[in-house]
Amino acid sequence: MKIWLKKLKNFFKAVSKHPRFINILSFIMYHYSRWVGNTTKWDIFGVNQFYQTWNQEKAVILVIWHGRAMMIPYFWNRQHPLKALVSLHKDGRIIAGFLEKYGFKTIGGSSSNGANSAALALLHSLRDNTAVAIIPDGPRGPRMKMSISPLYFARKSGKPIFGATYSIEHSLTAKSWDAMLLPPPFCRGILHVTKPYYIPADATDEDLEKYRQEIEDDMNTLTYKADRRFGLPKIEPGICAKSKKYPTKEETNK
Repeated sequence: MKIWLKKLKNFFKAVSKHPRFINILSFIMYHYSRWVGNTTKWDIFGVNQFYQTWNQEKAVILVIWHGRAMMIPYFWNRQHPLKALVSLHKDGRIIAGFLEKYGFKTIGGSSSNGANSAALALLHSLRDNTAVAIIPDGPRGPRMKMSISPLYFARKSGKPIFGATYSIEHSLTAKSWDAMLLPPPFCRGILHVTKPYYIPADATDEDLEKYRQEIEDDMNTLTYKADRRFGLPKIEPGICAKSKKYPTKEETNK
């Protein structure tokens, strides 16, 4: 019996890595998010300033928590190019397929692997006036904790950082490290976008840490505020994914 269970587990593991399976899952995610977005009655805050600044600066750095990433692409107006940083493991490839269906371009890499090449690609994009989207607590966490990397890109490029988050009433919370929000259709929702954060070119590492903490606090405060309006439980930051080995670029391309 144990042998058959092991074979069944290995079978599903192999199927889950197949490009066709990944494409089907990203297809379902895309159409579900569109359905939720179209049927939700939204209260939207900060989006006008976000797009005004994007028009002025030609590019921005958008940061989104891992657990609140599903609905943010729905609000992209497609008037300016945007590239998203996605990790190279299986979940990252599913997210990449999901984003590409929205029209995003993607850059493969993460803090675990491919960081140098990904950083160069992100900087080139910003200098070419192409906005970038980064999940600063992914791909492994700790959740809702801002990594320092977006601030390096902002300091180097001069482009502002914006944070975005949302909540939808009657949502469920996945029992995963990121506590991803699982929203239903035909409900009320809130989208919050932070003010722009400009990082001076001469900012010290100590300055970067102050900005990092300010952006993290702002994003979490807006997330708590939105969840509280709908009576959803408060999600505490600081949980990490279980340790695992992520594939290298060479392994991914096989």
